[in-house]
Amino acid sequence: MIRAGVPTSAVDAPGAQRTGRLSGPGAGPGARVRFGAEVGTLLVMVSWAANVVAVKAAIADVPPVVFAFARFGAAFLVLLAFLRWREGSVSLPRGDVIPIALLGLAGFGLYQDLWATALGQTTAANSALLTAATPVSTLLIAAAIGSDTLSPAKAIGAGISFCGAVGVVAATHGFGLTGASAGDLMTLAATVLWACYVAFGAPVLRRHSPLRTATWAIGFGCLGMLPLALAELPGFVPAHVSLGTLGLLAFCALLPAAVANVVLFSAIKVLGPTRVMLFQFLVPAFAVVMAAFFLGEAIVLGQVLGGLVITLGILVSRSRRLARAVG
Repeated sequence: MIRAGVPTSAVDAPGAQRTGRLSGPGAGPGARVRFGAEVGTLLVMVSWAANVVAVKAAIADVPPVVFAFARFGAAFLVLLAFLRWREGSVSLPRGDVIPIALLGLAGFGLYQDLWATALGQTTAANSALLTAATPVSTLLIAAAIGSDTLSPAKAIGAGISFCGAVGVVAATHGFGLTGASAGDLMTLAATVLWACYVAFGAPVLRRHSPLRTATWAIGFGCLGMLPLALAELPGFVPAHVSLGTLGLLAFCALLPAAVANVVLFSAIKVLGPTRVMLFQFLVPAFAVVMAAFFLGEAIVLGQVLGGLVITLGILVSRSRRLARAVG
């Protein structure tokens, strides 16, 4: 039996429930399940990179938060119907309404208010590059609240990947806050909100399926987008919306918003938030290439080299041999 793309026997293993941990020697799922979760996470990162490029193109015709509200609203309705069909109900226990609402407001509502607005003021490549800081924030927050363990291998891998991200940023617009745009600063603030969403969402997954958690987090997040979306409506000209923009809306709603977030929570339940978020270092590398191909943004050598270092960090973080050597 499969639940949201992850074998039920893996995520509901009695040993995992007794320990209350998401990962760890002797308590986690099998190697095949973990590999499947990592492949799923990789595909999520590809879809998120494509999402940066797609949203950048779409907000030329639609105000950014209006577009964000439309795509996540559509994603919520699709997921709600699928949740009803898949699990037989859509309700949440009263005690979990507030925690999931707060998760949704941070990880989707406020995050999209900042990120989508910022994307209108910076390039798709810069936006993706700056979000590479998210895994480090996630690692620290998750370790602080006890939703994941900070092993030496994860710390080393995160450090290597962060160095790669710094190299990419240095190659594109350099260091220092004086030259940073308002869009860049808002993007950095958004990454902290996303890190909180992932780190604090991990414990909730022990009580609910990834599908139910993601559905309601997105639904509550839409409430957080609504005020700013309404404020942007006077600047929205429906006549500017083309079939291509509608196609981008459908893509962004179904894959990066709906499917990807269910897969992400499934992976967090198997791998833990820190290891899953280490894969987010790949988003800038994918996004830079896609932005160059579809939007004509330039690629420099430093971006390529930084992407390779990012990949090395991810490989180090998931190395069991290193974990045994330094653990």
